[in-house]
Amino acid sequence: MPGSAGKTETARPGQDPRREETARHEPGRGSYVYGIVPGDVELDPEARGVGDPPGRIHLVRHGDVAALVSEVALDRPLGRPDDLVAHQRLLDGAAAEVPVLPLRFGAVVTDSKAVVEELLKPHHDEFLTALNDLEGQAEYVVKGRYVERVVIGEVLAENREAARLREEIRGKPEDATWDARIRLGELLGEGVEARRDADTETLVAALAPLSVAVALREPTHEQDAVHVAFLVEAERQDEFEQVVDEFGERWTDRVTLRLLGPLAPYDFVMAPAPEEG
Repeated sequence: MPGSAGKTETARPGQDPRREETARHEPGRGSYVYGIVPGDVELDPEARGVGDPPGRIHLVRHGDVAALVSEVALDRPLGRPDDLVAHQRLLDGAAAEVPVLPLRFGAVVTDSKAVVEELLKPHHDEFLTALNDLEGQAEYVVKGRYVERVVIGEVLAENREAARLREEIRGKPEDATWDARIRLGELLGEGVEARRDADTETLVAALAPLSVAVALREPTHEQDAVHVAFLVEAERQDEFEQVVDEFGERWTDRVTLRLLGPLAPYDFVMAPAPEEG
């Protein structure tokens, strides 16, 4: 599917769980936690996370689960766009290979011991169950945006009041037609929203049978047509992508459709943040 997100491998299954990979703690630095993975994964030595320079990723293990962690400077505020991208890229790279439970951006504790005591130990069984449930599954997001002139034309063709107002204000000064412009904007917005609801319902009806779960996302733009997350089994990925491609062809003149994935399952599971000390 054109627009599908490519991934850099972060972790692979198959490592001896007795091998420990932890970073030596340095004063003034903390442990940034990205997510939870099975304890027997093999880590890509080139994986990097947030920070400037980007932090080397290591594993902190406890029992049958492990946390993806890097060291960050405590005096450096997080939240730069590059940090958010690095957080998501690391988790999505892991999700392409192994089950992963993502943590929300910005989870920092003092050191590796705190990762175990505040996160892995109190939630071990919960994490293990969730990871087992996610085995062989990943999130995919279908996002579409209307071709503006096409969707506006659809609304005007069906709404007589909107069409009348459009003609009424054509070529006239903005200040002389302010009320009409406001009303027209309302009608166009309502019309686009109605089409978004209908198109989303059509898409979900076709893709839900190929998915384990579905989550509707809020629009990020007034011209958004669809924005839906799906949890998909690996064995159904090709079939799922084929149906998305069919929608892309069917809607080619009115919607620009994108498929993103495989992604970490942000919309379906989220690991709890480390407990407060």
